[in-house]
Amino acid sequence: MKILLTGGAGFIGSHTARALLTRGDEVIIIDDFNDYYPPRIKRHNVATLQQSFDRLRVYEADIRDFDTLRTIMYREACQKICHLAARAGVRASIADPLLYTQTNVLGTLHLLELAVETGAEHFVYASSSSVYGEMPTAPFREDMPLDKPISPYAATKKACELLAYTYHHLHGLPCTGLRFFTVYGPAGRPDMAPFLFTWNIMHGHPITRFGDGSSQRDYTYIDDIVTGVLAALDRPFGYEIFNLGNHRPISLNDFIAAIEHAVGAKAIIHEAPRQPGDVSMTCADIAKARALLGYEPHTPFEVGITHFVGWLRANRHLYL
Repeated sequence: MKILLTGGAGFIGSHTARALLTRGDEVIIIDDFNDYYPPRIKRHNVATLQQSFDRLRVYEADIRDFDTLRTIMYREACQKICHLAARAGVRASIADPLLYTQTNVLGTLHLLELAVETGAEHFVYASSSSVYGEMPTAPFREDMPLDKPISPYAATKKACELLAYTYHHLHGLPCTGLRFFTVYGPAGRPDMAPFLFTWNIMHGHPITRFGDGSSQRDYTYIDDIVTGVLAALDRPFGYEIFNLGNHRPISLNDFIAAIEHAVGAKAIIHEAPRQPGDVSMTCADIAKARALLGYEPHTPFEVGITHFVGWLRANRHLYL
């Protein structure tokens, strides 16, 4: 199978690329190597893949550039599209909502249009648990009404879900949306709390705890997420949305304690008010993904963070 993978140089994308290549697929990566975090990390991810696999081609391109995207997609004629490219991060989206809208919404629209033009068999795309906003009940189910996003990032992700449905309705394009719940693990994004807290505790630097530590997140290990992505790619349903989470939320205070245990050092904690756009809790109901995709996360946070700490110690030179 020949698969177009946008954002394939990033965290989830590079792990997904490796899994696809390992099982024998041909992978075409499109990534703009932007500077949201140091591009050298993404280039390292790609270089590592290129050393191991010859069924990989990489295009440095921006999904906002429709003409370049069209040239690539017609040249490669991929059977399936796995669209993981996006501007990520709630707080950064508040600072630059225009960039987030252009990349996440317009970029996704470009890919949907070209998926129809090129006859793609299936369009799988990354959504986010952020679309749920502040929900009064948990766990979060895919059929909950979602019309109150509390950050531009969340709004762009919900907009992508709506566009995907429109293209399915108008053109019969099978579309599958995946709502990721706080993904972490080796090669994880350096702007996210699992990396930042681990790095700072390892090096004796202070960490900032926003709020009183009672907020909860459904942290999901990268290997479990990738298993879900591949299962979704292999099973087109028409139009569906799935939660991919761990279904075991932990509080911020327990999160910090687990990292302290894995690192073997105490955190120096600076307290700060809760940030605008942050939700108090995320928790995935994964019954639908379990039933239709066979999705079953196997990695408790305490195990996953231990794997991550070992990886970071062996690869800390990438971040110096």
